[in-house]
Amino acid sequence: MQVDPPPPPFPSVPGPRATSAWPVVAAAVTGVWAVLITVPAQLVGWVVDQLVLVAGLDRRVAVWPVVALVTVLLVGAPTLALALFPRSPAIRATGRAWLAGTLALGALTLLRALPPVHHEAYLAALAGTAALLALALDQLARRRPSAPPAPGGAPGGPGDGAGPGGRVGRFGPVRLLAVAAGLASLLPWAWVGALGGALETLLAGLAAAALGALAGVLLGPAFWAAFAVGTPPRPARLVLVGGLVAGVTLALLGAGAGQSGAQLPGLLLLPPLGFVLGALEAAARHAGGPAGRRPVRWLVGLALLGPLAFTDPEEVTVLLATTRDVPFWVAVATGAAFAVAVLLAVGYGVLLARPRARAPRRGLAGLAAAALLAAVVVVYAVPGQPGLHGERLLVVLREQADLTGIPAGAPGRAGRDARAAEVYRRLVATAERSQGDLRRELKRLRLHPTPYYLVNAIETDGGPAVRAWLAGRPEVARVLVSQRLRPLPAAAPPTRGDVPAPTGPTWNVSLVGADRVWSELGVTGAGVVVGSSDSGVDGRHPALAAGFRGGDDSWYDPWEHRSTPADRGGHGTHTVGSAVGRNGIGVAPGASWVGCVNLDRNLGSPARYLDCLQFMLAPFPPGGDPLTDGRPQRAPDVLTNSWGCPPVEGCDPGALRPATAALAAAGILVVAAAGNTGPYCGSIADPPAPYPDVLTVGAVDRARRLTQFSSRGPAAGGAAKPDLVAPGAGVPSAYPGGGYATLDGTSMATPQVAGVVALMWSANPALVGDLDRTRRILAETATPAGVPTDAPCGGVRNLVGAGLVDAYGAVRAARAAGLG
Repeated sequence: MQVDPPPPPFPSVPGPRATSAWPVVAAAVTGVWAVLITVPAQLVGWVVDQLVLVAGLDRRVAVWPVVALVTVLLVGAPTLALALFPRSPAIRATGRAWLAGTLALGALTLLRALPPVHHEAYLAALAGTAALLALALDQLARRRPSAPPAPGGAPGGPGDGAGPGGRVGRFGPVRLLAVAAGLASLLPWAWVGALGGALETLLAGLAAAALGALAGVLLGPAFWAAFAVGTPPRPARLVLVGGLVAGVTLALLGAGAGQSGAQLPGLLLLPPLGFVLGALEAAARHAGGPAGRRPVRWLVGLALLGPLAFTDPEEVTVLLATTRDVPFWVAVATGAAFAVAVLLAVGYGVLLARPRARAPRRGLAGLAAAALLAAVVVVYAVPGQPGLHGERLLVVLREQADLTGIPAGAPGRAGRDARAAEVYRRLVATAERSQGDLRRELKRLRLHPTPYYLVNAIETDGGPAVRAWLAGRPEVARVLVSQRLRPLPAAAPPTRGDVPAPTGPTWNVSLVGADRVWSELGVTGAGVVVGSSDSGVDGRHPALAAGFRGGDDSWYDPWEHRSTPADRGGHGTHTVGSAVGRNGIGVAPGASWVGCVNLDRNLGSPARYLDCLQFMLAPFPPGGDPLTDGRPQRAPDVLTNSWGCPPVEGCDPGALRPATAALAAAGILVVAAAGNTGPYCGSIADPPAPYPDVLTVGAVDRARRLTQFSSRGPAAGGAAKPDLVAPGAGVPSAYPGGGYATLDGTSMATPQVAGVVALMWSANPALVGDLDRTRRILAETATPAGVPTDAPCGGVRNLVGAGLVDAYGAVRAARAAGLG
């Protein structure tokens, strides 16, 4: 028979058991102090990460090492004193468990210095670190002399052995009850969560098992022996006192279990399981011996498997918190798992830890475990999100299409269409010629490749090993992570507008002079098509329905494959309304629109952005192949893009550069938002805003002053950005459901500039596709915008560009250019 190890490896002071109440008070204060430090520290670390992300700043790698250091110093000092000085074995055991948990938390927290995008690497490091900590603590424990049991208590020896309650066969009744409790805690995650890739899921399982093993060392038989007072031991003390101490220990462990954001559920759901472990220990001692470590391993490991395997920490973000997305469902799963843990603590405490309770029966325990295992499988397979949903890879090839020497052709749309057709032909030819071997190899490996031509690239399944293999191939320039959001148990309800319809031209339309263009010049944008890549468009909105171009190639939804224009988030409906909406909300109400969904849930990927940009160059019918069924003659004239692709979505600075260059070569004007990461200088960084062939737009308020949030230049390499500004604070426009809403952002400013271009090209069709003259007219007719008096960031050009777009002046200049 194996015997259990003595308490964790911290020296105890011999002596009689203390009779003073002060050590008990000190232990209680220390436990409260540990929780009050640990929980806020974890929340602060996550909030800092989110603030940095929203501000568009570089990730602060030092945040989590600082959190680890502060936690270890502030919690470690009192727990060390608690482990060394009191005479009570129970209080010393409390201090040892909390000190070991604090040190483990510090080590595990350091791992968050790894970039969240490399989740597999983090999980592997978490599994390895937790396993090494468990092994080290176990070896140190075995070298210590066996500690005497508490007076009247049962001894707890080293190893995993247990009395009859925990040792019958490989799975005694206590261990089976621990498995059942762990599966019950896992059940909510199987319902609302979704697994990542195969390797990611495997590593999450290994990490959960290693953390369970670490919990088994921290809360092994020697720990419980310190609370087993009396002959037989009093179960109330085991459950209430031992369970409370174990709960604090598990809170410390849970705080280190997961990347930034993914550790938050463990802070809430693990502590009640300390009482469950106390009840299991009482049940085992009813049967004649301690429970051993394995029930702890199973219970804690299965409980942590939920947040580690069924959530992506990058999706536990405020960027997805505006709708019922991943953060909402993580909160639902956490709350449900916490409720399960509380019910288990009460139920196990009542059924297993009564003074006259019988030892649990193996058959009933096994039946409960089997039933809960079946429930997890059924819930995961039926109402859950079965399958693997890991990230994809975007393989960018070295060879990109040569688009030099394309003839300018005739002025106006005829020349534009000819150039678009030639650009499309060259791009597709390059992709077909250069991708063949790699696509065949990826298909052979069943990695489901998706070819792209606007950037010569292939999106494919694959983890770190596949990425390394691809990066080593001679035809590959680089491999990006193409983020893929995990599916939700239920789609978020569509956002609805609650602002009354305007009674005339909105303030922003009047500020840029668009209403004067309609009334004095008789130009509304007729004959021009604006393309929108965004969250979608409510095609039935009264201000937008009549402007939809129609046909079988004017709408594309690569997310949900909806056949008609729709919008859950509202962002795309708002921006299209500002560009071409009727009823006074749009700058060019006579223009038509086409749409594509690239941000269905407010987080995109390089591949999703390319899906829509390819559709804008060469629209195709439903089910069509972009490489063979594209119709460049049906391309929209100007594109409004109120989005950016930051590193968290997988883009590097040059990810979309070939795409915007190709669109410019085709004579399609790309208008893009500068971003909302002001007032920091150099904050125009996320593609496509920094690119020289993109017309980048910042935001001003009603007083024509630069807004605080509008991103500033210079762009990479010192290029002056933005190019123009437009109204972007408190802009009213269309919103799903037929209503209206008022929003802020450079996203709101961008479509107004696209609308001004539509007015210009409608007034002078010969300008269609003439991007240089169009940009020049816009810059020459822009009016001054207010900037800070000290004009930071290298001057006015890096704040407001040429100034506030002037629709009236630009259209008059466009007409004059036609007459000239």
